[in-house]
Amino acid sequence: MTIPQIVPGKTRLGWIGTGVMGSSMCSHLMNAGFSATVYSRTRAKSEALLTKGAQWAATPKQLASQSDVVFSIVGFPADVREVILGTDGALAGAAAGSVIVDMTTSQPALAVEIDKAARAKGVYSIDAPVSGGDIGARNATLSIMIGGDSEVVAALTPLWGAMGKTIVHQGAAGAGQHTKMVNQVLIATGMIGVCEALLYGYKAGLDLPTVLKSVSSGAAGSWSLSNLGPRMIDNNFDPGFFVEHFIKDMGIALEESRRMGLSLPGLALAEQLYLSVKAQGFGRNGTHALLLALSHMSGFDWRKRGQA
Repeated sequence: MTIPQIVPGKTRLGWIGTGVMGSSMCSHLMNAGFSATVYSRTRAKSEALLTKGAQWAATPKQLASQSDVVFSIVGFPADVREVILGTDGALAGAAAGSVIVDMTTSQPALAVEIDKAARAKGVYSIDAPVSGGDIGARNATLSIMIGGDSEVVAALTPLWGAMGKTIVHQGAAGAGQHTKMVNQVLIATGMIGVCEALLYGYKAGLDLPTVLKSVSSGAAGSWSLSNLGPRMIDNNFDPGFFVEHFIKDMGIALEESRRMGLSLPGLALAEQLYLSVKAQGFGRNGTHALLLALSHMSGFDWRKRGQA
Protein backbone atom coordinates (compact mmCIF):
# COMPACT_ATOMS: atom_id res chain seq x y z
CA MET A 1 0.00 0.00 0.00
CA THR A 2 1.14 3.53 -0.76
CA ILE A 3 1.38 5.72 2.32
CA PRO A 4 -0.62 8.91 1.72
CA GLN A 5 1.03 12.32 1.64
CA ILE A 6 -0.64 14.89 3.86
CA VAL A 7 -1.04 18.24 2.13
CA PRO A 8 -3.22 21.14 3.36
CA GLY A 9 -5.77 22.08 0.74
CA LYS A 10 -5.48 18.67 -0.91
CA THR A 11 -5.83 15.95 1.75
CA ARG A 12 -9.49 15.38 2.54
CA LEU A 13 -10.31 14.74 6.19
CA GLY A 14 -13.32 13.06 7.73
CA TRP A 15 -14.27 13.57 11.38
CA ILE A 16 -16.64 11.33 13.34
CA GLY A 17 -17.74 12.60 16.74
CA THR A 18 -18.07 16.34 17.43
CA GLY A 19 -18.54 16.39 21.18
CA VAL A 20 -16.67 18.20 23.96
CA MET A 21 -13.24 17.43 22.49
CA GLY A 22 -13.86 16.39 18.90
CA SER A 23 -15.28 19.71 17.77
CA SER A 24 -12.18 21.64 18.88
CA MET A 25 -9.80 19.06 17.43
CA CYS A 26 -11.47 19.10 14.03
CA SER A 27 -11.57 22.90 14.10
CA HIS A 28 -7.79 23.04 14.57
CA LEU A 29 -7.31 20.84 11.50
CA MET A 30 -9.54 23.12 9.47
CA ASN A 31 -7.55 26.11 10.71
CA ALA A 32 -4.44 24.35 9.40
CA GLY A 33 -5.92 24.40 5.90
CA PHE A 34 -7.57 20.99 5.64
CA SER A 35 -11.09 20.47 4.32
CA ALA A 36 -13.35 18.34 6.50
CA THR A 37 -16.46 16.25 6.24
CA VAL A 38 -18.13 15.58 9.60
CA TYR A 39 -20.59 13.13 11.10
CA SER A 40 -22.13 12.85 14.54
CA ARG A 41 -25.25 11.15 15.86
CA THR A 42 -26.58 14.58 16.83
CA ARG A 43 -26.12 16.99 13.93
CA ALA A 44 -26.59 20.03 16.18
CA LYS A 45 -23.22 19.27 17.79
CA SER A 46 -21.58 19.79 14.39
CA GLU A 47 -23.22 23.13 13.55
CA ALA A 48 -20.17 25.21 14.51
CA LEU A 49 -17.99 23.16 12.16
CA LEU A 50 -20.58 23.26 9.39
CA THR A 51 -20.79 27.03 9.73
CA LYS A 52 -17.01 27.10 9.46
CA GLY A 53 -17.16 25.28 6.12
CA ALA A 54 -17.20 21.58 6.91
CA GLN A 55 -19.44 19.29 4.85
CA TRP A 56 -21.99 16.93 6.40
CA ALA A 57 -22.16 13.17 5.82
CA ALA A 58 -25.26 11.11 6.59
CA THR A 59 -23.24 8.06 7.69
CA PRO A 60 -19.64 7.19 8.59
CA LYS A 61 -19.54 5.09 5.42
CA GLN A 62 -20.44 8.09 3.26
CA LEU A 63 -17.93 10.22 5.15
CA ALA A 64 -15.10 7.75 4.56
CA SER A 65 -15.88 7.52 0.85
CA GLN A 66 -15.14 11.26 0.62
CA SER A 67 -12.02 11.24 2.81
CA ASP A 68 -8.33 10.34 2.65
CA VAL A 69 -7.94 10.27 6.44
CA VAL A 70 -10.84 9.57 8.80
CA PHE A 71 -10.70 10.46 12.50
CA SER A 72 -13.13 9.22 15.13
CA ILE A 73 -13.55 10.18 18.76
CA VAL A 74 -16.76 8.78 20.24
CA GLY A 75 -17.89 7.49 23.62
CA PHE A 76 -17.64 3.76 24.17
CA PRO A 77 -16.08 0.70 22.49
CA ALA A 78 -19.52 -0.25 21.17
CA ASP A 79 -19.69 3.15 19.46
CA VAL A 80 -16.23 2.63 17.97
CA ARG A 81 -17.29 -0.73 16.61
CA GLU A 82 -20.42 0.77 15.07
CA VAL A 83 -18.84 3.81 13.42
CA ILE A 84 -15.82 1.91 12.08
CA LEU A 85 -16.76 -1.75 11.62
CA GLY A 86 -20.56 -1.47 11.27
CA THR A 87 -22.52 -1.93 8.05
CA ASP A 88 -22.55 1.85 7.58
CA GLY A 89 -19.19 2.26 9.28
CA ALA A 90 -16.12 4.06 7.99
CA LEU A 91 -14.27 0.93 6.92
CA ALA A 92 -17.14 -0.02 4.60
CA GLY A 93 -16.64 3.24 2.68
CA ALA A 94 -12.86 3.59 2.94
CA ALA A 95 -10.77 3.28 -0.22
CA ALA A 96 -7.53 1.31 -0.35
CA GLY A 97 -4.63 3.45 0.82
CA SER A 98 -6.76 5.66 3.07
CA VAL A 99 -6.26 5.90 6.83
CA ILE A 100 -8.65 5.45 9.75
CA VAL A 101 -7.53 6.98 13.05
CA ASP A 102 -9.53 6.19 16.17
CA MET A 103 -8.83 8.70 18.95
CA THR A 104 -11.44 7.30 21.34
CA THR A 105 -10.18 5.74 24.55
CA SER A 106 -11.16 2.17 23.81
CA GLN A 107 -10.14 -1.48 24.20
CA PRO A 108 -6.65 -2.45 22.99
CA ALA A 109 -8.09 -5.69 21.59
CA LEU A 110 -10.62 -3.72 19.52
CA ALA A 111 -7.81 -1.59 18.08
CA VAL A 112 -6.05 -4.79 16.98
CA GLU A 113 -9.30 -6.12 15.50
CA ILE A 114 -9.85 -2.90 13.53
CA ASP A 115 -6.26 -3.01 12.29
CA LYS A 116 -6.70 -6.57 11.03
CA ALA A 117 -9.98 -5.75 9.28
CA ALA A 118 -8.49 -2.60 7.74
CA ARG A 119 -5.44 -4.44 6.40
CA ALA A 120 -7.75 -6.92 4.68
CA LYS A 121 -9.17 -3.97 2.70
CA GLY A 122 -5.84 -2.29 2.04
CA VAL A 123 -6.64 0.46 4.55
CA TYR A 124 -4.31 1.75 7.28
CA SER A 125 -5.57 1.83 10.87
CA ILE A 126 -4.11 3.85 13.77
CA ASP A 127 -5.21 3.98 17.40
CA ALA A 128 -4.40 7.37 18.92
CA PRO A 129 -6.22 8.13 22.19
CA VAL A 130 -5.52 11.48 23.80
CA SER A 131 -5.13 13.07 27.20
CA GLY A 132 -5.67 16.69 28.16
CA GLY A 133 -9.45 16.99 28.27
CA ASP A 134 -11.42 19.93 26.92
CA ILE A 135 -8.64 22.36 27.81
CA GLY A 136 -6.04 20.43 25.82
CA ALA A 137 -8.45 20.06 22.91
CA ARG A 138 -9.23 23.79 22.82
CA ASN A 139 -5.59 24.81 23.14
CA ALA A 140 -4.19 22.12 20.79
CA THR A 141 -1.93 20.87 23.59
CA LEU A 142 -3.17 17.28 23.81
CA SER A 143 -0.90 14.36 24.55
CA ILE A 144 -1.47 11.86 21.73
CA MET A 145 -0.56 8.20 22.35
CA ILE A 146 -0.24 6.33 19.09
CA GLY A 147 -0.31 2.69 18.02
CA GLY A 148 0.14 1.46 14.45
CA ASP A 149 2.52 1.41 11.50
CA SER A 150 5.44 3.77 12.19
CA GLU A 151 5.65 5.07 8.61
CA VAL A 152 1.96 5.94 8.53
CA VAL A 153 2.23 7.61 11.94
CA ALA A 154 5.13 9.72 10.63
CA ALA A 155 3.20 10.63 7.47
CA LEU A 156 0.39 12.04 9.63
CA THR A 157 2.74 14.40 11.48
CA PRO A 158 1.11 17.61 10.14
CA LEU A 159 -2.22 16.41 11.51
CA TRP A 160 -0.90 15.42 14.93
CA GLY A 161 0.85 18.76 15.25
CA ALA A 162 -2.36 20.69 14.66
CA MET A 163 -4.07 18.99 17.60
CA GLY A 164 -1.43 18.16 20.17
CA LYS A 165 1.81 19.09 21.84
CA THR A 166 3.13 15.71 23.00
CA ILE A 167 2.99 13.15 20.18
CA VAL A 168 4.56 9.75 20.87
CA HIS A 169 4.41 6.57 18.80
CA GLN A 170 4.12 3.77 21.35
CA GLY A 171 4.29 0.70 19.10
CA ALA A 172 2.07 -1.59 17.05
CA ALA A 173 -1.73 -1.60 16.91
CA GLY A 174 -3.22 -1.40 20.40
CA ALA A 175 -0.13 0.16 21.99
CA GLY A 176 -1.72 3.60 22.01
CA GLN A 177 -4.72 2.25 23.90
CA HIS A 178 -2.55 0.41 26.42
CA THR A 179 -0.62 3.65 27.05
CA LYS A 180 -3.89 5.50 27.60
CA MET A 181 -4.81 2.89 30.22
CA VAL A 182 -1.56 3.74 32.04
CA ASN A 183 -2.65 7.38 31.88
CA GLN A 184 -6.10 6.62 33.27
CA VAL A 185 -4.74 4.54 36.15
CA LEU A 186 -2.57 7.51 37.12
CA ILE A 187 -5.48 9.95 36.93
CA ALA A 188 -7.96 7.72 38.77
CA THR A 189 -5.95 7.36 41.96
CA GLY A 190 -4.48 10.86 41.71
CA MET A 191 -7.93 12.44 41.61
CA ILE A 192 -8.78 10.85 44.94
CA GLY A 193 -5.84 12.66 46.50
CA VAL A 194 -6.74 15.99 44.90
CA CYS A 195 -10.34 15.85 46.11
CA GLU A 196 -9.52 14.64 49.61
CA ALA A 197 -6.85 17.34 49.97
CA LEU A 198 -9.32 20.09 49.04
CA LEU A 199 -11.87 18.67 51.47
CA TYR A 200 -9.25 18.68 54.23
CA GLY A 201 -8.20 22.25 53.45
CA TYR A 202 -11.78 23.45 53.50
CA LYS A 203 -12.61 21.77 56.81
CA ALA A 204 -9.40 23.16 58.31
CA GLY A 205 -10.66 26.66 57.51
CA LEU A 206 -7.97 27.47 54.96
CA ASP A 207 -8.38 29.78 51.97
CA LEU A 208 -8.20 27.23 49.17
CA PRO A 209 -6.85 29.47 46.35
CA THR A 210 -4.03 30.46 48.70
CA VAL A 211 -3.39 26.81 49.53
CA LEU A 212 -3.07 26.00 45.83
CA LYS A 213 -0.32 28.61 45.49
CA SER A 214 1.77 26.65 47.96
CA VAL A 215 1.10 23.06 46.97
CA SER A 216 0.57 23.08 43.21
CA SER A 217 4.17 23.87 42.29
CA GLY A 218 5.84 21.43 44.70
CA ALA A 219 6.10 17.66 44.90
CA ALA A 220 2.32 17.40 45.30
CA GLY A 221 1.62 19.23 42.07
CA SER A 222 -0.28 17.63 39.19
CA TRP A 223 -2.25 18.55 36.10
CA SER A 224 -5.49 17.68 37.89
CA LEU A 225 -4.64 19.88 40.85
CA SER A 226 -3.60 22.88 38.75
CA ASN A 227 -6.36 22.69 36.14
CA LEU A 228 -9.29 21.12 37.96
CA GLY A 229 -8.61 22.35 41.49
CA PRO A 230 -9.68 25.92 40.65
CA ARG A 231 -12.80 24.59 38.92
CA MET A 232 -13.76 22.65 42.06
CA ILE A 233 -13.24 25.72 44.22
CA ASP A 234 -15.51 27.69 41.84
CA ASN A 235 -18.18 24.95 41.87
CA ASN A 236 -17.65 24.41 38.14
CA PHE A 237 -18.16 20.72 37.46
CA ASP A 238 -18.80 21.00 33.73
CA PRO A 239 -17.23 18.12 31.83
CA GLY A 240 -13.81 18.23 30.32
CA PHE A 241 -14.24 14.46 30.39
CA PHE A 242 -17.46 12.76 31.48
CA VAL A 243 -17.58 10.65 34.65
CA GLU A 244 -19.43 7.92 32.78
CA HIS A 245 -16.68 7.73 30.17
CA PHE A 246 -14.04 7.58 32.89
CA ILE A 247 -15.86 4.65 34.49
CA LYS A 248 -15.70 2.95 31.10
CA ASP A 249 -11.95 3.55 30.94
CA MET A 250 -11.34 2.17 34.42
CA GLY A 251 -13.37 -0.90 33.50
CA ILE A 252 -11.16 -1.49 30.47
CA ALA A 253 -8.01 -1.05 32.56
CA LEU A 254 -9.26 -3.48 35.22
CA GLU A 255 -10.24 -6.00 32.55
CA GLU A 256 -6.76 -5.77 31.00
CA SER A 257 -5.09 -6.00 34.41
CA ARG A 258 -6.97 -9.20 35.20
CA ARG A 259 -5.98 -10.64 31.84
CA MET A 260 -2.33 -9.86 32.65
CA GLY A 261 -2.59 -11.26 36.17
CA LEU A 262 -2.17 -7.88 37.88
CA SER A 263 -3.72 -6.76 41.16
CA LEU A 264 -4.52 -3.05 41.10
CA PRO A 265 -6.46 -2.36 44.32
CA GLY A 266 -6.08 1.41 44.06
CA LEU A 267 -7.74 1.43 40.66
CA ALA A 268 -10.49 -0.88 41.92
CA LEU A 269 -11.19 1.55 44.77
CA ALA A 270 -11.29 4.49 42.37
CA GLU A 271 -13.79 2.66 40.17
CA GLN A 272 -16.08 2.05 43.14
CA LEU A 273 -15.90 5.70 44.17
CA TYR A 274 -16.74 6.83 40.66
CA LEU A 275 -19.67 4.42 40.49
CA SER A 276 -20.91 6.27 43.58
CA VAL A 277 -20.45 9.58 41.73
CA LYS A 278 -22.62 8.31 38.89
CA ALA A 279 -25.21 6.85 41.28
CA GLN A 280 -25.54 10.29 42.87
CA GLY A 281 -26.48 11.75 39.49
CA PHE A 282 -23.16 13.21 38.36
CA GLY A 283 -22.39 10.83 35.49
CA ARG A 284 -22.49 13.63 32.90
CA ASN A 285 -20.32 15.95 34.96
CA GLY A 286 -16.54 16.14 34.74
CA THR A 287 -14.27 13.64 36.49
CA HIS A 288 -13.60 16.20 39.23
CA ALA A 289 -17.22 15.69 40.37
CA LEU A 290 -15.68 13.00 42.56
CA LEU A 291 -15.38 15.84 45.08
CA LEU A 292 -19.17 16.06 45.29
CA ALA A 293 -19.55 12.39 46.13
CA LEU A 294 -16.77 12.52 48.73
CA SER A 295 -18.27 15.61 50.38
CA HIS A 296 -21.60 13.82 50.65
CA MET A 297 -19.83 10.96 52.45
CA SER A 298 -18.77 13.55 55.03
CA GLY A 299 -22.31 14.84 55.38
CA PHE A 300 -22.32 18.10 53.44
CA ASP A 301 -22.78 19.45 49.92
CA TRP A 302 -19.55 21.02 48.63
CA ARG A 303 -21.52 23.35 46.36
CA LYS A 304 -23.35 24.85 49.36
CA ARG A 305 -20.32 25.28 51.64
CA GLY A 306 -20.35 28.51 53.57
CA GLN A 307 -24.12 28.86 53.36
CA ALA A 308 -26.14 29.05 56.52
